[in-house]
Amino acid sequence: MHFFRIFSLEILLSLLILPLCYAQRNTTFEVGVVLDADSLIARIGMTSLSLALSDFYSFNLNYSTRLVLHSRDSRRLITGAAASALNLLKDVQVDAIIGPQTSAQANFVIGLGGAAHVPIISFTATSPSLRPQTPYFVQTAINDAAQVDAVAAIVKYYKWYQVVLVYEDSDYGNGIIPYLSNAFQEINVRVSYRSVIPISTTDDYILQELYKMKTMQTRVFVVHTSSPLASRIFLKAKEAEMMSEGYAWIVTTGMMDLFNSLDSNVIYSMQGVLGVKPLIPISSRLVSTSIRWRKKFADDNPGVTPPQDINLFGLWAYDTLWALAMAAEKTGFSEPGSLPNTTSLNYTDMFITGTSQTGPKLLAAMLDTKFEGVAGNFQLVNGQLQPSSFQILNVNGNALKEVGIWSPLLQSSSSQTDANMTGFSGEKLDRVIWPGESRNVPKGWEVAVSGKKLRVGVPAVAGFPEFITVERDPQTNSTKVSGLYIDLFDAVMAELPYAVRYEYVPFEKSDGSNAGSYDDLTYQVSIGNYDVALGDITITATRSKYVVFTLPVQDAVITRTQKILYDDNPNDEWFFLRPLKMELWLTTLALFIFTGVSLWILEHRCNKAFRGPPSDHIGLILYIPFMSIVFAHREKIVSNLARVVVVVWIFVVLVLTSTYTASISARLTIFKLQQGDTDVNTLIRNGDYVGCREGTFLAGFLKSVGFDESKIRIYKGAKELEVALSKGSEKGGITAMFSGSPYADVFLSKYCNKYRKVGSPYLTEGIAFGFRKGSPLVGDVSSAITILTDSHKIAEIRAHWIRSGCNEDDPSKVGSNTNIGLRSFNILFAVTGLVTWTCVVLFLVSFFYNNWDQVKQIYNEPSTIWSKVKQICELFDTEDTTYIRPDAVDEN
Repeated sequence: MHFFRIFSLEILLSLLILPLCYAQRNTTFEVGVVLDADSLIARIGMTSLSLALSDFYSFNLNYSTRLVLHSRDSRRLITGAAASALNLLKDVQVDAIIGPQTSAQANFVIGLGGAAHVPIISFTATSPSLRPQTPYFVQTAINDAAQVDAVAAIVKYYKWYQVVLVYEDSDYGNGIIPYLSNAFQEINVRVSYRSVIPISTTDDYILQELYKMKTMQTRVFVVHTSSPLASRIFLKAKEAEMMSEGYAWIVTTGMMDLFNSLDSNVIYSMQGVLGVKPLIPISSRLVSTSIRWRKKFADDNPGVTPPQDINLFGLWAYDTLWALAMAAEKTGFSEPGSLPNTTSLNYTDMFITGTSQTGPKLLAAMLDTKFEGVAGNFQLVNGQLQPSSFQILNVNGNALKEVGIWSPLLQSSSSQTDANMTGFSGEKLDRVIWPGESRNVPKGWEVAVSGKKLRVGVPAVAGFPEFITVERDPQTNSTKVSGLYIDLFDAVMAELPYAVRYEYVPFEKSDGSNAGSYDDLTYQVSIGNYDVALGDITITATRSKYVVFTLPVQDAVITRTQKILYDDNPNDEWFFLRPLKMELWLTTLALFIFTGVSLWILEHRCNKAFRGPPSDHIGLILYIPFMSIVFAHREKIVSNLARVVVVVWIFVVLVLTSTYTASISARLTIFKLQQGDTDVNTLIRNGDYVGCREGTFLAGFLKSVGFDESKIRIYKGAKELEVALSKGSEKGGITAMFSGSPYADVFLSKYCNKYRKVGSPYLTEGIAFGFRKGSPLVGDVSSAITILTDSHKIAEIRAHWIRSGCNEDDPSKVGSNTNIGLRSFNILFAVTGLVTWTCVVLFLVSFFYNNWDQVKQIYNEPSTIWSKVKQICELFDTEDTTYIRPDAVDEN
């Protein structure tokens, strides 16, 4: 109160002296000041207001208006602030009120100002929840909501994925929380816990709350409390050993601004803390004002150690008074307000005040005021001081070290170009000294010693035992889990640079069956019943709503498996005819007979082996070509023309027999798959039944492809699917099985001789581990998966559990040309026929030439044509001794 009396006397003297110096009439504006007189902020603010009032009218001697300040002490009470405001509004009839000091006080006082049409101007109440209540409230301090993006940028820069909010239970503390939550949500950072600290709490409660937070995984704490409460929190955090390596603490502007006034023990406990603070541009005016302000503070507050520099609240108070004085000069004169009818008032009307005539004009003038103040550019938009850039400060020793500058303009532009940008100048921060004097950036979380084990949910029954097998010991009731995905998860967790305790918990009913589908399992993770979902779980959009997936541990596509149908049946009695086509068989038979006849013609007259009764002739015609296949005929060939025919024929026989042997050998080892229409649309059009495994997303997928729900059959296991595939749609089974590629690989490894993959696969995102959203493990687990993939460890684990099945080569291509057609032998048969026919023609020409007289005589006889042909054949049948070789004669 002593300070307030000195301050009021000084203002009164200045107002009495100035008019004497300038012989002119001045209009006075009555301005109330409501602050907590015994607080540091009030002392700083009153000094700034007094200095600003003196400076303003010293620089503007010719102004016709003057401000008269009337100070009131709110005594740190909401009711005190309300009583002070009522006194100023009713008794003094002020034109404006500067204050009150806290957001809780302002929340009540601004209602009074709105009713009286008197502007309530606060340079200390920064809660963002105050402004929407009335247009008569003006915040000449930067709103707390302006700093949330700077805080979020720090979290984003260091790639932390979850934070704990620590704030006081007041209008000041609660007002910023929705804005902080939204800022963190935009960068996918989860608020894992909110610690609400009452203003009047005990140290034991603070310590208890800190120990509670210590048992959690999160190691990043954002503190938004008043300076006195924050000091107590950090002292207790030091005691709880939470200011050591691995922890990260971020404080808001309120604490950073009063840093230089903190006790040395508090500063010592805050080593490594990061904070944000509006950036104040350095100017010569600021420097000179700070020097004069420090001297005046010492004069106004004897016995109180002055701060090293004027802080934000002092600068905002200075600029506030300049803006109000400029607005008063624009308004020109102050009109008296209308007084309420006091004769009709009773005790229930104590809050009724008059209506100011000057207030609306003064408010409009102030909202339109723009100038360069000591705190930077002063401009009000919607009754709020425009935000500036923010300094990122690091507590290092007894001082604050600037490690970066964040600008809302940079943030706004970067969000349109690169989502990874943060808004920091140069997109980087200088090196920070963290709690525990560590230079290593905290990873933001750790598994607390007293924390619970990770509950890894696994399906009780997976697609195959190779994937996951759950076994329960009936004696100890313990559960043993094994399989491909168990080994994969174990290997990945072992690759992490720190130890994580976890346990496998089957997702099962009391009877041991699955408690639901994989979608249900991921949902259970989202509601906290499990921490991880593990199994042959494919990444889908639905499941991504519940969990966050790691990088895939295995690629997976949706495949279609169908029964193998063969063109050839080795048990068919006509199987031996299958290697050659019918047209080739018929052509070979014709050539067979043609060759036999040609040889008989060429050898009949000159080779005793080709003579004899007609029945012998027919036998030789069929016998000689056939025996040439095995090179076993005993008859010697005498005629050179016949020898040419035999050579060509033997070559043909050699090619034919080799081709036949190769073709039938291939058919006895690899059977050709029928080439049917394997298009999915054909299955849909034919109304075929298709199947998939229970618990997967494939039923919904098949519906989206176009299958009617009635044509989709669900089966529990591989055995049921195999039986259904073997029956086919006609016998109550299915035509095709749809499954993920890992499931199909194991299925075919067991039944590769009966089924195969067909058609084009449908791509998916792969199989991965599903963690609860916000889990800090996801990034490190994905990195571990990448390391194991590059080192081929994942491939080795998979090979251990899943053996290679059938040859992946398309069976339809194997043996597809084993049916040999006539076209393959066109040239060979043409050469054979041409040579044989040429030899026969040459022989006949020679025969008719040598026996021309006899042929001519037969031709001239008066007999029938048939008798002439018969006589020529008899002539041909006579033995020609001139061509019979001695060895041929001896042989026969």
